[in-house]
Amino acid sequence: MDNGLAVYSSFIREIKDLIYRRQYVAMKKVNSELMLLYWEIGEEINRKQCEQGWGKSVVEILSKELQKEFPGIRGFSTTNLWRMRNFYLDYSKTSNLPPSVGEMQKSNLPPLVGEIGWSHNYAIIEKCKDPVEREFYIKMTKRFGWTKDVLINNIENRAYEKYLTNQTNFDETVPEKYRRQAKLAVKDEYNFDFIEMGVEHSEAELGAGIMKNIRAFLDEMGGYFTLVRDQYHLDVDDDDSYIDLLLYHRRLRCLIAIELKIGDFKPEYAGKIQYYLSALDETVKLPDENPSIGIIICKSKKRTRVEYTLRKSNAPIGVATYSYHDNLPDDMRGLLPSPDEIANIVAGIDGEVQL
Repeated sequence: MDNGLAVYSSFIREIKDLIYRRQYVAMKKVNSELMLLYWEIGEEINRKQCEQGWGKSVVEILSKELQKEFPGIRGFSTTNLWRMRNFYLDYSKTSNLPPSVGEMQKSNLPPLVGEIGWSHNYAIIEKCKDPVEREFYIKMTKRFGWTKDVLINNIENRAYEKYLTNQTNFDETVPEKYRRQAKLAVKDEYNFDFIEMGVEHSEAELGAGIMKNIRAFLDEMGGYFTLVRDQYHLDVDDDDSYIDLLLYHRRLRCLIAIELKIGDFKPEYAGKIQYYLSALDETVKLPDENPSIGIIICKSKKRTRVEYTLRKSNAPIGVATYSYHDNLPDDMRGLLPSPDEIANIVAGIDGEVQL
């Protein structure tokens, strides 16, 4: 009897999972078709403008007629119709297409844009002009399920540039099969505007502020992170140590040790976190997990000092800063990788980690 009940329960779960999977596929198809519809409407508006010289008034009339004909369907406002036209114009030019989107459909609509919602797409079009930057935000939105507000916040906080300029030694210390994913897990700068504390604060206050806003912190980290605990205790030969924050990265399948510092980066910080990583790998890491990664988050850093420090370290470590502002400093713009390097980084965002 118990076995029959277990079989029945398993059957119910399988049917539920099947429904959820098919619902997801159906939603993807609906969204893809909606993007295609908006593309074609934008194409027709642009064509008539070019052929007939139509102006704003015609689009306003079209908006009213469409809303009258399809009263239950949203999205046919005058503003949205103009956005459809811009959507078509922006992506119909080959030079504006992301380089790694693959074969275009017969409509010339880039396949990537069908994988996220209209409001997300238009936010990216409005705020990002570089095609590789657009591809980055489309892929990150799809991967992490960003809402429109979270997407806009990441764009305004220059998440793209912060990922590209990060400082790690992962090229030498992380296996190639998941190196690119590891690099994407570390930003160069984190924005902690969600923490309420004075300009002068202690490391304890910084840690407490993060724990009070742990959801916002994990969002700022970029996705796939979960909290193990703060002040994680390590006991090695009766010597007590405490890791400020211990996280777990579900995609990389490894522990992430976070060391928080309120001042400038110092080389000795790398030795301390390297000790933490060794202890974690020996005493905490499970056999099927990947080696632990350390991230030192400081108030400021001198990039050459970080580079020299990480060069000889044999443990995977990244060094980042935190701030209360949302602008990329001007002196960092010259540190961005070359266009080819950027394209390679972004092209690998949606690659799977093969373990």
